[in-house]
Amino acid sequence: MNYGKRKASTQQKKITSKANMRKKKIGVRLFKGFLLCILLFCVVGVVGGVLIMKKVIDEAPEITPESIKPQGYTSTVFADDGVTETEHFTSAGANRVYKTIDEIPIDLQHAFVAIEDSRFYTHKGIDPKGILRAFWVGLSNGGHFTEGASTITQQLIKNNIFPNFVNEEDFSEKIVRKLQEQYLALQVERELDKDSILESYMNTINLGQNTLGVQAAAQRYFNKDVSELTLSESATIAGITQSPGKYNPVTNPEENAKRRKKVLDDMLEQEFIDQAAHDEALADDVYSRIQTVNVQIQEESHITSYFNDALAEQLMEDMISPEGLGFSETQAYNYIYSGGLSIYSTQNLAMQEICDSELNDDGNFPYNVEWGLDYALTVTHADGTQQNYSSGHIKKFGSEQYGDRQGLLFGSHDAAYQRIEEFKASIAQEGDTFDEFVNLSPQPQSSVCVMDQTTGQIKALVGGRGAKTTNRGLNRAYTGSKRQAGSCFKILAVYAPALDSAGLSLANVEVDEPYRYQTTGREVHNWWGNSYRGSVTLRKGIEQSMNIIAVKVLNKISISLGYEYCEKFGLTTLTEEDKVESLALGGITHGVYNYEITAAYATIANGGVYNRPILYTKVLDHDGNLLIDNTGDSKTVLKETTAALLTNAMIDVVTKGTATDARLNNMPAAGKSGTTSDNKDFWFCGYTPYYTCSIWMGYDENKEMSDGTWNYHFKIWAKIMNRINETLGLSYQDFKMPNSLVQKTICTQSGLLATSGCPALTELFAADTAPSQSCAGHYVEPEEPEEPEEPEEPIEPIEPVDPPVDPVDPVDPPVDPVDPVDPPVDPVDPVEPVEPVDPPADTTS
Repeated sequence: MNYGKRKASTQQKKITSKANMRKKKIGVRLFKGFLLCILLFCVVGVVGGVLIMKKVIDEAPEITPESIKPQGYTSTVFADDGVTETEHFTSAGANRVYKTIDEIPIDLQHAFVAIEDSRFYTHKGIDPKGILRAFWVGLSNGGHFTEGASTITQQLIKNNIFPNFVNEEDFSEKIVRKLQEQYLALQVERELDKDSILESYMNTINLGQNTLGVQAAAQRYFNKDVSELTLSESATIAGITQSPGKYNPVTNPEENAKRRKKVLDDMLEQEFIDQAAHDEALADDVYSRIQTVNVQIQEESHITSYFNDALAEQLMEDMISPEGLGFSETQAYNYIYSGGLSIYSTQNLAMQEICDSELNDDGNFPYNVEWGLDYALTVTHADGTQQNYSSGHIKKFGSEQYGDRQGLLFGSHDAAYQRIEEFKASIAQEGDTFDEFVNLSPQPQSSVCVMDQTTGQIKALVGGRGAKTTNRGLNRAYTGSKRQAGSCFKILAVYAPALDSAGLSLANVEVDEPYRYQTTGREVHNWWGNSYRGSVTLRKGIEQSMNIIAVKVLNKISISLGYEYCEKFGLTTLTEEDKVESLALGGITHGVYNYEITAAYATIANGGVYNRPILYTKVLDHDGNLLIDNTGDSKTVLKETTAALLTNAMIDVVTKGTATDARLNNMPAAGKSGTTSDNKDFWFCGYTPYYTCSIWMGYDENKEMSDGTWNYHFKIWAKIMNRINETLGLSYQDFKMPNSLVQKTICTQSGLLATSGCPALTELFAADTAPSQSCAGHYVEPEEPEEPEEPEEPIEPIEPVDPPVDPVDPVDPPVDPVDPVDPPVDPVDPVEPVEPVDPPADTTS
């Protein structure tokens, strides 16, 4: 713009006027104030940021090298050789087997580094370059920050220190966690070397298919130890990490293949592998192997064994016990199923296989197999409400609709399922949905327990015949089933205390004659009926399982003493109501556990020393420290001489008494048979110089065993023990008799020293019970006809001509409970199968 001189002068005056100068000063001041505000805002922001950062850091959790290691490990059970793994206990979030860095192949280590954190070996916990890259990629994508920048160290902290990061509700929570994560990463890198961080990381990460850590993944996808993985397999596993669902090699092999290629490409670029190795790995058809393993795993749906079910239960009890670790139930469960324990069991795999095979051989059981039903049903109605039904409802339905007294026992699978459908139809409403559990087990059932009597170690345990279909289900050999043991109690409640504490001997004589319970006046019957054998020794009473003799002796020594010895033998199921005369015959309220009565007989086999029955010897924690030492819990129950005398008498039971079908090929055996009234429970508890074994047979629903089945359990017992002797190479060995025992020739009619004319036999005695008086002689009654000799082949028992009246099975008591002070009506006198009219010597008891 052009001005003349006059106009220029006017304009200059205007500019330099006081008004304009004032305006200019105000503008400058405003600008300075604006700058000051900005500066103040920045200072306040920095100070505030520092304070916020300090607060965030102050609130960061304390960490130690231990705290960043993964928590929750699979516990491993070992056989009695201490090496063979037999079971893995695990819970959700604990399917992890820890491996040290030197057990993890270098290719697998490099695969994770290449794909997850290429500058892992050079950064100090956080990766500034990675953060800038992720920020720039986010800006380029319009503010969508999807690129990750977390280092392996940060991922480790996120998984183990901030496991609830998936529940963050807003962006501010995520920022706070990220800041703390980065701060802690710097701290961790100052305390741990790179190998330690990488080791913890590779044992922590989720790798899909319910696997945590590289060892679990190697086993799940390739059925091999992690140390055996190839480069191709390592790249496959490393490729899963970013998104275990998307890159699952089982369900999404195509997506995983793309990721695996990127892993291999990155490894090549970062010079972890060469081109040849890259190309060879990329050409490997790894996914066909994964599918093959997957099919195998699906076909082998894992069900824990009866032994390991019992082991977990015993370990839980020991951990909770005040005398043990004093844990709460939750603590004990977490230790067992996610503590990474090493549990050293007592199980001998060879012996277990023998027991399993014999109890699952249908040829060892009656041919007319029936099927027992175990049932559970949840009905969800249209309105969302639910009702639950159990086996008891099916049983009641069968009783009411068909008069079926058993209710849960069927002749075939089809018959069982038909009853189920009929029951469901009877309760169904429109819109109902059903969720049911059905298990059919072959009947009659059986259980077996084998124990090393010198240690109390249970070497084999089978809780039922047939396929095991559930975990922690009914275990008939452990605490799942209490069954009446019949005449097996005669040894424990009568003859053991009689010889040990009451001054009696095997030569003492009692009269087998009509006899009534002293408290109720009801008649006691022998198992063969209403005939009597006159004066017999206690040895003969044991051999022939004579009920009247046992009850007489119990009354002589006192019921309280017999009950006390049962407790000493470790039987925990007895109650005060069992202090009755029928205790002599096993007529107790609840029955016994197989493993406990096995331990009781093992006490006799072990010279009178009781060992607590155990399923494991020791437990080590995850770090290899001793957590539980489970050895050495023993006590003396019987004198050595008492145990030896009982053993000697029970040898007769097997060689010429009620259990001759239990005789072994090349090893002495001793034991006692037991049968409840109506033949609902068959037992044999026996032992060799090496092992003790008890077997039970019967119906879960307490149905009477059919005629001709009284000796099946003896034969199974003998098969098991013969095979154990042969498989383990056990040489023939006699039972050891203490030198303190003395032999005397006694009169079988008086029990005194025999003189001329006495019916005599040689008997063993503890020194303090040997007779010193001679028999004065006695009038000999005309001889009764001798019992027939034992035939070469045993004759199956038949019904007696005059059977005992309405015997009541103690397992299935009458509806109206019996006064516990007295034995139940019609007690379990005939606890043995009925003797045939022309009986063989080995008729069962």
